[in-house]
Amino acid sequence: MLDFVRQIIAGFWTTLAEMSPYLLFGFFVAGLLSALVSQRMVERHLGGPGLVPLLKATVFGIPLPLCSCGVIPVSMSLHKHGASRGATVSFLLSTPQTGVDSILVTYSLLGPVFAIFRPLAALVTGMVGGILVNLFGHRPGPGDSPSDPPPEKCTDECCRGSRGTGRKLLNGMSYGFIRLPRDIGKPLLIGLAIAGVISAMVPEGFFAEHLGKGLPAMLVMMVIGIPIYVCASASVPVAAALILKGLSPGAALVFLMTGPATNAAGLATIWNTLGRRTAILYLLAVAACALAGGLVLDSLISTVDVRSATHIHEMAPGLLQHASAVFLLAILGYAFLKPKHH
Repeated sequence: MLDFVRQIIAGFWTTLAEMSPYLLFGFFVAGLLSALVSQRMVERHLGGPGLVPLLKATVFGIPLPLCSCGVIPVSMSLHKHGASRGATVSFLLSTPQTGVDSILVTYSLLGPVFAIFRPLAALVTGMVGGILVNLFGHRPGPGDSPSDPPPEKCTDECCRGSRGTGRKLLNGMSYGFIRLPRDIGKPLLIGLAIAGVISAMVPEGFFAEHLGKGLPAMLVMMVIGIPIYVCASASVPVAAALILKGLSPGAALVFLMTGPATNAAGLATIWNTLGRRTAILYLLAVAACALAGGLVLDSLISTVDVRSATHIHEMAPGLLQHASAVFLLAILGYAFLKPKHH
């Protein structure tokens, strides 16, 4: 029992260390957005009904090097500043699946077909998720339209206007490193605890040795990929190793889509901030698009030339990861303990 607890703690810390640099980067980007991007600009480009805001949010998110945890504070900031719920979900779905760095890593390990297919799959997933949320994410009442309700007026100091760029940046960093950690910290830590339990319970290499090809393998990879935390680039060598063990390219793609796009911490945050219906639609979009993408990829190619699966791509040095984890916990603790100013 003690050993099991140690494994859970180790899994918790390992996941925290892996995600911390990118979550901190996400807080920083969210702070910049809150300082430099006006609510009117977000409302104009990412607010309102129709497909154009969804497409803009999806295309904007694809090249950004944000993982499924780093994208959370950025997307919440966009939503706070006027992005529609559908556009927010489109950004949440497309951004963590890929990025400039992960596309290059994918090309180096899995070849050009995978490198082209991944961003296309992220584009489709973002659009499908945004459309589903626009259609079914808001339950209209009597006399309401079925579209996304108007965004709440941002009352944060970052939206009130201030004199000087320095003051705006200071307000933005306060928003990114104090208010946002306070808003998402609790569901984030709960999700990390769940990820630690999963890490302790599932033996290493178990699925790579027991999975084969076809739809059953894709379903299993989807069940594995949805709750765990893995960044887009870090998931590539894992997928390459699975392919070397006999997994089909389509099943590996399912892991590459669901692993970066979802995790327990992110889902808990979406559930808490955007609502239960939006979180369910988010999951449905990821699952349906991942399975469809896997089937299409398997119909195009049957094997992949895994060039260098043994060279694991490190997302950040170990010392930086551990230092970032300590810094993140300090930020969360300060955000929880600091009195709110109304």
